Amino acid sequence: MIKLENVSKVYRMGKVEVPALRGASLSIQRGEMVAIVGPSGSGKSTVMNIIGCLDVPTSGRYLLEDEDVGHLSDDRLAEIRNRKIGFVFQTYNLLPRLTAFANVELPLLYGNGRDRKRRCLDALERVGLAGRVGHKPAELSGGEQQRVGIARALVKQPSLMLADEPTGNLDSHSSEEVVGLLQRLNQQEGLTVVIVTHDPEVAACTRRIISMRDGLVVGDEQVRDPHVVQTSGYPSAQSALGRMEPTAGMASP
Repeated sequence: MIKLENVSKVYRMGKVEVPALRGASLSIQRGEMVAIVGPSGSGKSTVMNIIGCLDVPTSGRYLLEDEDVGHLSDDRLAEIRNRKIGFVFQTYNLLPRLTAFANVELPLLYGNGRDRKRRCLDALERVGLAGRVGHKPAELSGGEQQRVGIARALVKQPSLMLADEPTGNLDSHSSEEVVGLLQRLNQQEGLTVVIVTHDPEVAACTRRIISMRDGLVVGDEQVRDPHVVQTSGYPSAQSALGRMEPTAGMASP
């Protein structure tokens, strides 16, 4: 699904060139759950940006589902991001004045907005927040806010989920909830999940760990016995949504 071939990335600051990647190569198969780890400055965030079509290589090739995306137009990259890739951020990136429902709905306002109500409710139910659709971020815990962020990524029905330090702002209990949810989405629904993390406990919950240092991939190992986080309260993808109605305070679809 993902293939980076000898990818380099150089940022130019005036006359100064700053190399972030120095010929990184990796591949990720459809349906994998992978952690990308490394110290600050290792290049892992740059790799995440390239995989997510937020940036393009200076040299080398990036193939996403066999399409070379390195030379596509900005409009085409935006189309791929909106159609294929879900993003989860460390700081949640929720709009504080909007309800959980309205935050989840945002990606559908700029792309394929068909059947918005059903898709938003479905996404919130899948992350265990069917009872929080009308709540604003300030009325939710950190873990709940991150689950809204995951629902916002899921509503686009992506084939790839990219999570950048998804537990970085959470306590240990909320971190386990979020990691367990990502595991369930991967194992039960087949979603490809790539996590950038500094946390070895989070990495140990994936099936494979790619290590980076100084702009290069320096390690790639299978996790023999991934830690499986036991979660409860999350329904299957096949949910009976007909009974669900928006609560007060939810934006009208």
